Amino acid sequence: MAKKYFIHTFGCQQNTADSERLASFYQSRGFMSAETLEKADILVLNTCVVRDRAEERVYGIIRSLRTRLKEKSPRIIVTGCLIGAAARISGGQMMKRLTARLSDVEFLPMEDVGFEYAPERAVGKMASIVVSNGCNNYCAFCIVPFSRGKERSRPFEEILLEVKKAVAGGYTEVLLLGQNVNSYGADFLAEKIKKKEAYVLSDGTEVKPVMVKHLNRHRIPTLFPHLLESIARIPELKKISFISSNPWDFSDELIGVIARYKNIDRLLHLPVQSGSNEVLKRMNRWYTCEEYLALIDRIRKLIPGVRFMTDVIVGFPGETEEQFQETIDLAKRIGFEKAFIAWYSPRPGTHAAKNFKDDISIHEKKRRFKELDRVIFKRKG
Repeated sequence: MAKKYFIHTFGCQQNTADSERLASFYQSRGFMSAETLEKADILVLNTCVVRDRAEERVYGIIRSLRTRLKEKSPRIIVTGCLIGAAARISGGQMMKRLTARLSDVEFLPMEDVGFEYAPERAVGKMASIVVSNGCNNYCAFCIVPFSRGKERSRPFEEILLEVKKAVAGGYTEVLLLGQNVNSYGADFLAEKIKKKEAYVLSDGTEVKPVMVKHLNRHRIPTLFPHLLESIARIPELKKISFISSNPWDFSDELIGVIARYKNIDRLLHLPVQSGSNEVLKRMNRWYTCEEYLALIDRIRKLIPGVRFMTDVIVGFPGETEEQFQETIDLAKRIGFEKAFIAWYSPRPGTHAAKNFKDDISIHEKKRRFKELDRVIFKRKG
């Protein structure tokens, strides 16, 4: 009788997409999916470390399993961002802590589960498609460059093929995923730009990279507007969404593609993180609030009916009440339809954790969270 696996996923949509490949990875080894973890021979924990609470939940579920299942406890495999961060953060302290707290579990780097494993998707109408993995931006608060490593873009044609297979399987919506989809292709385009060569698709079409400008300088080359347009042209697709997209890489060409194709989602994810220029600078976010608002205005002029969702961190080190109120004012001015709000927690390896004192109490962070939540979601106090 085949042994069974159960995957428990923490964190973001990209982790969910990774878990779909993990399912294929274990099925290729003869395992069957278990309906519940109690029936599993192997429990796979696909972890998140973007906040300290996410990391602690991993330790908590393992303690609970040991107590509840005792001698029937399944073999436990820990993978995902916790393993990636522990392996990449210098000094080895995080890995030492991890191995000390989880001495009787196995670690599986997600890099060992390649894209040759086709995702085992849940039945539905939306398919998640990973276009890139990792990040090169090193925002002061963010552990992702350690947990997922440097940005790596999947081949253009490989992504298109996966989208077409999903459509053939009955999916009518796709969600394109990356830590910064706007910089898709910047890694493999560098050599092409150096040689002044075009990027040539498998059908012979030459694609000219979009040169993203920031602060009047060329920052990166990207193929994301071309990729998005190629996907939008697939007639069976009713909706194409994408996350995440950094404001400083949101090119005019990308705005134009969205405007031309009605099947591209009009709810855009555009993380702002703070409404204070001083806080943004400490966060190593490469824009001002004025530049962010100008981008919002430019998008609204060209794309009728567009709406915005965002990410915000409250209680970043040194954030004064006045600076927090600047975030409140920006949220009121834009009228976000949705926001992913978090209070700051220092993450190992990050610039903020190394250089800034976490000087705002948890009580104050929660207060600011609730106030901003009420403003954005128009909740009663």
